[in-house]
Amino acid sequence: MITLKKTLSILKEDGNFREIIDAEHYLNNYPDFTFSHVSYDSRDVSDSTLFFAKGLNFKKEFLTTAVQKGLPFYIAQRDYQVGIPAIIVNDIKNAMSLVAKEFYGNPQDKLKTLAFTGTKGKTTAAYFAYYILQQSHRPAMLSTMNTTLDGKTFFKSKLTTPESLDLFKMMAQAADNGMTHLIMEVSSQAYLVKRVYGLTFDVGVFLNISPDHIGPIEHPTFEDYFYHKRLLLKNSRYAVVNSQMDYFTLVQDQVASQPHDFYGKYSDNQITNSEAFSFDLTGKLAGHYDIQLIGSFNQENALAAGLACLQLGASPSDIQKGIAQTRVPGRMEVLTQKNGAKVFVDYAHNGDSLEKLLSVVEEHQRGKLILILGAPGNKGESRRKDFGRIINQHPDLTVILTADDPNNEDPFDICQEIASYIKRPVAIIVDRKQAIQKAMSLTQTKNDAVIAAGKGADAFQIVKGRRADYAGDIEIAKTYL
Repeated sequence: MITLKKTLSILKEDGNFREIIDAEHYLNNYPDFTFSHVSYDSRDVSDSTLFFAKGLNFKKEFLTTAVQKGLPFYIAQRDYQVGIPAIIVNDIKNAMSLVAKEFYGNPQDKLKTLAFTGTKGKTTAAYFAYYILQQSHRPAMLSTMNTTLDGKTFFKSKLTTPESLDLFKMMAQAADNGMTHLIMEVSSQAYLVKRVYGLTFDVGVFLNISPDHIGPIEHPTFEDYFYHKRLLLKNSRYAVVNSQMDYFTLVQDQVASQPHDFYGKYSDNQITNSEAFSFDLTGKLAGHYDIQLIGSFNQENALAAGLACLQLGASPSDIQKGIAQTRVPGRMEVLTQKNGAKVFVDYAHNGDSLEKLLSVVEEHQRGKLILILGAPGNKGESRRKDFGRIINQHPDLTVILTADDPNNEDPFDICQEIASYIKRPVAIIVDRKQAIQKAMSLTQTKNDAVIAAGKGADAFQIVKGRRADYAGDIEIAKTYL
């Protein structure tokens, strides 16, 4: 719960308050008017709700409907003139985050918080951290793949980083469930649209950076994307940074004045004696480690998670056991066909992650390789050219282009655009199920492999703004083994 007086105090302290309209009666007679509910959904209001009028597509009609349900107050960046008091602010998203934090009892103070950012690897690193902390603690996790607030029940996340109001509500639920830690993926969008405004993490990890999420509805430039990524470190008490990442010098300078660890070959925390399913470490986590996820990048993610968890109370033994146990839905999942050929399912969804995926598969499978690939509609449009560039670097790869969350674009048009950047003939099979079936039918020996990239464990396709039924790459592949 939160009072009107406390709400105004928070907004004023943040320099976000402008004025309050038509509230003299409340201020004079009910200065401690108490809100027992907060919401940004006009369908979810009552006579004790504080409502946030947010979003580019917000309409006055939404508020009118809410007022009819008894809504007493709302916060907005302008007066919608709907007959109830309006608290006017400069930035509605900042206001929502700070008010939500107070409304839910500052749950971040009851949990040790760990956040991962990077162009790729956030989910895998989060899972490593989850398995590590699970050895001796009770972690909750918010990831692109799955969210758990009690360590028992898992559900699919709608956003990489939830809206601030939902985030603090989930944090409060985790604390009420007796969780001791919270692991999060924090996207650049989370800072761009203020989903984590006012939140300081105990440990922030920067895994890597490469051009992605640049487009009309995301970041206008790479510089903007990189800047918003770096905000995580600015808002973390302890930083863990990959010394091998591009532009490392800039990040190194940024964290120089705060407690930090570097990892990778330009640091004391290095991977040595790397094998498919094991590696050794020097530095703070010196020792031998077993791992189920193949690929050097997964070993790097494990190292990053281990260093972060060490700061949050995990023992070296916890870290070794956790890394050895970690499996991630949709990340390097492998099936074997009756003819011995492998089927790799992975979430690789940008040029950099695709390159790493192909390199790992090529290291283990020396026969015919068939790639199934698409690109999402209405986002990350630069990926299409990147995919073409990467595919051109692997001339022996057989390519089938298909649908991957086309949204409001025609999936065939997306496939044609990708194909336009590829310097050899490729197949286009828009129906992803048919594409997988075709690819698997092309394999002959145990040295061959199908690589289904992009969807990972997603059991849906985003079509025209909604989730359409789709069994998922793994389940479809299983039917054709």
